[in-house]
Amino acid sequence: MCTPAPIVDKSKPRLKDEFYFPYPKTDKAWFTCDPSGFMEPRCSKQGMASAGKCPPTTIPALFDKLVLTKGSKDALLVERNANGVAPPLEGGLAPPGLPRDQWKKWTFKEYHSESKMLARAFMKMEFQQFDTVNIWGFNSPEWFISVMAGIYAGGKCGGLYPTDTPGTAAFKVVHSGGAVCCVENQTHIDKLVVALNSEDRMDCKNLKAFVSWSYTPKADETVDIKGVGKIPVFAWKAALEMGNTLPETALAERTKLIQPGHCCGLIYTSGTTGDPKAVMVSNDGIIYMGGAVITTVGQTCGFATTPEEERVLSYLPLSHVAGFCTDVVAQINAGAMTPSYSACFFARPYDLKAGTIKDRLLTSRPTIFLGVPLVWEKMADRIKAIGAAVTGCKKTVSTWAKGKALQHAKDIQLGGSGAVPMNHCLAMKILKAVKGAVGLDQCKYALTGAAPIRTDTLEYYGSLGIYINELYGMSESSAIVTISTDQAHQWGTVGYQLEGCEVQVFKVDPVDFNKKTVCEAAPHAGVMEDQYMGELCFRGRGIMMGYLACKAMGEEHVKMIQKKTEEAIDADGWMHSGDKGLRTVTGMYKITGRYKELIIGEGGENIAPVPIEDSIKGQIDAIGECMMIGDKRKYNVALVTLKAKGANGEVPGTDDLESSNTRNEMSSAGCSKISEVMGNKDWIAKITGAFEATNKNGKVVPNNSFKIQKFMIMPHNFSEEGGELTPTKKLKRSIVEKKYLKQIEHMYATDGVAIKWIE
Repeated sequence: MCTPAPIVDKSKPRLKDEFYFPYPKTDKAWFTCDPSGFMEPRCSKQGMASAGKCPPTTIPALFDKLVLTKGSKDALLVERNANGVAPPLEGGLAPPGLPRDQWKKWTFKEYHSESKMLARAFMKMEFQQFDTVNIWGFNSPEWFISVMAGIYAGGKCGGLYPTDTPGTAAFKVVHSGGAVCCVENQTHIDKLVVALNSEDRMDCKNLKAFVSWSYTPKADETVDIKGVGKIPVFAWKAALEMGNTLPETALAERTKLIQPGHCCGLIYTSGTTGDPKAVMVSNDGIIYMGGAVITTVGQTCGFATTPEEERVLSYLPLSHVAGFCTDVVAQINAGAMTPSYSACFFARPYDLKAGTIKDRLLTSRPTIFLGVPLVWEKMADRIKAIGAAVTGCKKTVSTWAKGKALQHAKDIQLGGSGAVPMNHCLAMKILKAVKGAVGLDQCKYALTGAAPIRTDTLEYYGSLGIYINELYGMSESSAIVTISTDQAHQWGTVGYQLEGCEVQVFKVDPVDFNKKTVCEAAPHAGVMEDQYMGELCFRGRGIMMGYLACKAMGEEHVKMIQKKTEEAIDADGWMHSGDKGLRTVTGMYKITGRYKELIIGEGGENIAPVPIEDSIKGQIDAIGECMMIGDKRKYNVALVTLKAKGANGEVPGTDDLESSNTRNEMSSAGCSKISEVMGNKDWIAKITGAFEATNKNGKVVPNNSFKIQKFMIMPHNFSEEGGELTPTKKLKRSIVEKKYLKQIEHMYATDGVAIKWIE
């Protein structure tokens, strides 16, 4: 056990000015939209964002430094069968996990060497400085190597989501100026060729080659793409061999051109309408971010403070800022800037869909684990299902232990007594078996982000002795701006500002967003009064360079992107998040919703739907989503989904209910399918009761305009496949409302509370 560092006083809005970049008054914009642009590192005089603690450098320079001391350590580990792919599902079931010694591995030296070989291959393929390597496929060592190759070759990575449609993927390739596209299999190539040759596109000008890591193309295989003609398709091994034909000195000369303020990665935002925007992340910004997070976590839980191995399980999209920062960059940060090193294990592509992520956790035993709320909730459902089968003495002991753990979890929140209940140590020993059963018994730091998480989910894990810390940020901030730790956290908040990031809550003028006033700090996180609410804005060393403007797409496009960036970063350098929230007197931040998602009541009330929806979901395990509707309408209604087997955010699942959600008081209703629930009076009464209880809860429903008057149970879950969720599993509210307008109008036109679904 390490001794926790003294906790910074969170009662002040921020640390002394010396800990933040000063942002002097200037006529110069605090951004660039040019992919070849340069952004001066925004160093502070002291602290994590200072040049002393985090010297401006580049990712290649940091990687070179890492390999000198830890080159022989395990870096990348993945399960591969004789065909070079993950063991496939057999009859819908996943084969047992392999022990660690049977995983294919890359040491840091091998990872480093292969990255530079591929970078030289890119140069042979005419990859130029500031070009982009696009990557399409599930997380793998080759994903990491492709990222590093693009950066070493003087360019940047532009990852595609595994769930991107062909049209979206094609847009990103063209918009990013993609010169090389690394893909997992032939299907990805086929989809891109069709989409790039469609009448909607035919504007691909820069693509030079495809490289595939799981598909072996024929010798001299090419594909024909309008705008660039025939381009080669290389197997991974052939590309590496090509790289060896270029002298290392040529790559060294290219790498020397890279500066800390140059772009190293593009993070495409998952917009709900129109084409996605590309956030330009600099070498310096993402390195600062990785270092600041590792330092903060290290001070509070001992992560990366000793020479021992740390471990990460990579399964969230690497094209998202969380995956890029936590999996790719922070691994290099840890190895180069701490006594430790981090081994990255890769999940199987189907783990989330098949519910087998636990098997990979059991092998990797991560010491840090990031789960989006949906992942934590799915894991909780499975643990609860196991617990429900326990009876007798074991049940009594388990319930006692969970009660002790929950009491302590509540007491150690910021403002709590910190008391340790009698026999807490014994309770934790009992619960260690539960942690071990899901592979989290060695986890030093558990975190969540990307979307709101329900407080009851945090409470449940607290009862198991697992403390999940909320973080908050955006792609535009190179990951996070607020952080929670075991020593400073409060359920329902997203933590305190990360050192080196300034976070403020502003009342912003609706006409001129450069005019803003700081909101009064709230006495506690549960307040609802508007005087404490405002837009969360942030600035600092990790703020994006800007949104990328593709000159090849024409002057109008460049002007549009310039305007969007100007609407995001004001004259004082503040990045406007679009999120509504508050800061408490203890320095903790709370998000109450997005301004674009606020429901305007009949009396002009600004209604944040998330707290109301969470209250309803928290009362019945079987409810998956509850989406509130009511903007510019006489009253509010809601669409409700029930958790279905097979539903994982990517696909909507089946008609079968998750078995863990039919237990307890609902088991007597005898329903095992969603279609049965939709007509079952006992289930309907129970769900109606959840709405009634929430409507009576003055903390989330202060007056009648906040109440939900009617609801409709949907026959399926929301999903990416259905277009209702983003790749990070956020609800696309405007899309849902448009897609189910017929059902919504039917609710408003029909008497009753529980309105039957119509097709």
